[in-house]
Amino acid sequence: MLKPFDPIIEIKNERQLKSVCGVTESQLKIIAQEFELVEKEEKQAQYEQMVLSYLRVRKPGGGHKGALKTPLQKVLIVLVYCKSYSTYDDLGSRFGLSKSAAFDNVNKHFPRVRKALARLGVLPYRTFHNVEEFKEIFEDIEEIIIDVTERQCQRPQNREQQKEVYSGKKKAPTGKNTIISTLQKYIMFIGLTFTGHNHDYKMLKSEFPTEEAWFEHLKVFVDLGYQGICKDYEGENILIPHKKPRKSKNNPNPGLTKEQKQYNKELSKTRILVENAIGGMKRFNILVHTFRNKKPNFIDDVIVLCAGLWNLNVIQNL
Repeated sequence: MLKPFDPIIEIKNERQLKSVCGVTESQLKIIAQEFELVEKEEKQAQYEQMVLSYLRVRKPGGGHKGALKTPLQKVLIVLVYCKSYSTYDDLGSRFGLSKSAAFDNVNKHFPRVRKALARLGVLPYRTFHNVEEFKEIFEDIEEIIIDVTERQCQRPQNREQQKEVYSGKKKAPTGKNTIISTLQKYIMFIGLTFTGHNHDYKMLKSEFPTEEAWFEHLKVFVDLGYQGICKDYEGENILIPHKKPRKSKNNPNPGLTKEQKQYNKELSKTRILVENAIGGMKRFNILVHTFRNKKPNFIDDVIVLCAGLWNLNVIQNL
């Protein structure tokens, strides 16, 4: 089992494979097959461009061969990095590479793994140009859950930047993304990464302007972070829990009625499914540990890739 990369990293069984890279053997092979096609297309396009520019003499396939020779190995180093989120020194030691070689391999093959997942059709959507496009994509879906996930990031040295990324909820610098999931735990949409000081509802309104009827054809489940959504958005099936009233002179002992508590309880049984989807995505520790990469937009790229890996798992288990 798993012989194609036994010389690179020793993996004894399926359980250990899932622990090391977060996917099953069948999922890994599916990704590797698409990865191989992506890699070939990129190399051929690069070769043709260099021939046209008179910069290429050697035929494709020539030159130095890297330590990672097969598509499986190249996919594996990206998934192991996302699953463990170790340092490049540690990652390199697992694959018999130097620190710099591990860094180069992750950065070279990460976009290709993402393209492979895109070819498989499991990456979540990021933006919608208009309501018509949104409705077309969600045409066969009746119910969605909207929530936000936060990830801790490194604290900037600049005072103004510290205020920008600070999350009052987490009491730490964070990045935040809006998540739209189906009741089958498939992540349909991941919003752009906002800094921690942005409110959940503010993020939703910036990505889905209230002037348009985005959710009128859907049954939408949200939490109390989206106060005002029923007034701002068109739609008769936007469900939000009842909020406990504030204490006042006229209401010294505020509380919810039994009916309201029961309604909230039933709503939470459905809303928990998006938490399961977020938890499945966060099986990859790069979304759990303090994010330390400095590459531009990488904090945004990793959550999309991890969501794609989770969606592939959901599809296989349906």
